[in-house]
Amino acid sequence: MKFYPTPLEGSFVIETEPRVDDRGFFARTFCKKEFLDHGVDFSIVQCNSSYNRSKGTLRGLHYQSVPRQEAKCVICLQGAIYDVMVDLRPESATYCRNFCAELTPDNHKMLYVPRGFAHGYLTLKDDSVIMYFVSEYYVPEFERRARWNDPAFAIPWPSEPEVISKRDALCPDFLKASTR
Repeated sequence: MKFYPTPLEGSFVIETEPRVDDRGFFARTFCKKEFLDHGVDFSIVQCNSSYNRSKGTLRGLHYQSVPRQEAKCVICLQGAIYDVMVDLRPESATYCRNFCAELTPDNHKMLYVPRGFAHGYLTLKDDSVIMYFVSEYYVPEFERRARWNDPAFAIPWPSEPEVISKRDALCPDFLKASTR
């Protein structure tokens, strides 16, 4: 695996290195030692998948609050997504900044999203399947959401969502909600 740091401290784009032959390919998507070699102590406690029927489906921005903050490693197994993470760590020099990457099965990229970040994505193709490796158990009372188009984040989405949950669409402005 190749690790490429993003401008947001502690986050990475990770490229798997497929071994190709006439059957197809084989690629490692997780190796504890390789993560540790890049300063990332990432232990997987859950693995989740998401199927998205339609192009233009938006999920996010989601995160869990203290003490249940979670890190994620996200990979697209089918279709394509525009994957987004936002640094929500108030002490960070990149607080409220975002990083975006297109993930597809063909580009063999994953996104490592550290604890304290919100995460979301917009599907770029019908029938997109996403897999998440997660470092913390899901605990509903610590689940939080930030609005996908919050001006504080200035995310350069490639298009408006066509499908979005009511809960994701109706999130308040992050900075106003976090100062109450």
